[in-house]
Amino acid sequence: MTQQQPVRFGVVGSGWRAEFFVRVARLLPDRFRCVGVVTRTTERGAQVEAAWGVPTVRTVEELLTGAVPGAGAAPDRPELVVTATPWPVTPDVVRELVDASVPVLAETPPAPDVDGLRALWADVGASGLVQVAEHSPSMPAHRARRAVVEAGTIGEPTSVQISSTHLYHAVGLGRYLLGSGRGPVTVRAQAFTTPLIDPVGRFGPTGATAPEARRSILATLDLGDGRTILYDFTDNQWYNPLRGNRIVVRGTHGEIVDDTVTRWVDERTVVTSRIERRQTGIEQNLEGFDLDHLSLDGRVLHRNPFAGARLADDDLVVAHLLADTGAWLRGDAPPPYPLADGTQDHLLGLAIEEAARTGEPVTTVAEAWADA
Repeated sequence: MTQQQPVRFGVVGSGWRAEFFVRVARLLPDRFRCVGVVTRTTERGAQVEAAWGVPTVRTVEELLTGAVPGAGAAPDRPELVVTATPWPVTPDVVRELVDASVPVLAETPPAPDVDGLRALWADVGASGLVQVAEHSPSMPAHRARRAVVEAGTIGEPTSVQISSTHLYHAVGLGRYLLGSGRGPVTVRAQAFTTPLIDPVGRFGPTGATAPEARRSILATLDLGDGRTILYDFTDNQWYNPLRGNRIVVRGTHGEIVDDTVTRWVDERTVVTSRIERRQTGIEQNLEGFDLDHLSLDGRVLHRNPFAGARLADDDLVVAHLLADTGAWLRGDAPPPYPLADGTQDHLLGLAIEEAARTGEPVTTVAEAWADA
């Protein structure tokens, strides 16, 4: 069997999220190779080269032509480009890459507002070159839950309750678990302010010792066809250990509550099982700290395809995004998360914010990308 060559990618942007992609390439050199990073200044480029160990250039054109330091006589061109840029910048970078006929993996969201989403779709939607780096569906636990749903274990899925991540991420996860499309949606939402201690933030412990006001949003999304999403998010819930993740997927014949699966078997029998995570490297296990697989009643739902790299779940997500996008562009797999899904997710995320701000229901329409 011929060994597949590593997926060659470039990155536009040098912020916090961009580093995830470069780090995964460093840890899995047989699977991925970052050929270069675009930074705005020489100074930032020098910092990235020293810290990340990859060459940098100042323009997208230099990246695409392979004119990166150390490339030598043979240009080192990327197969695809990751855009990890600020919201207002992303649409223009995506347009530039599509104009050059280069596949794109765009960090979320692909445009900052509804007008920007519509304009971007009008310009590049028909190209079929743009995928969106929506992280939540690629989490190992969510892939396992989706496998339970796809197997029909809980019957037809009808609702998802998410208290985990925010706005477009939560919407994308809910639609993924429900297998729903991109039609009109009615959103109702309300915002609340309550006291909460925030002991941990993005950059580590905060030193906080007293509660401060934090906003929460509760929202319902009616997707039609009897399918709904219940959204519950508190500011800084990503980092705050006092607010955990809660996921419920309900179906006609049962439900998934976090890792517990309850389902109807026959007219006299309802059974409950757990999704079990096999994590190596704990106590006397000498295999090294790594995710092995997630299973239900002895059936493997998701196996870690990057075993040995010792990746945290969020790094596993990035590896999945790169691998799935690479398989798509090489013709070996369907598109992992097309622009149409990324635009729909952000459209609904914006509707949640609008409904919470106004206190009035917001109903979205079927946009140009609905049937793409």
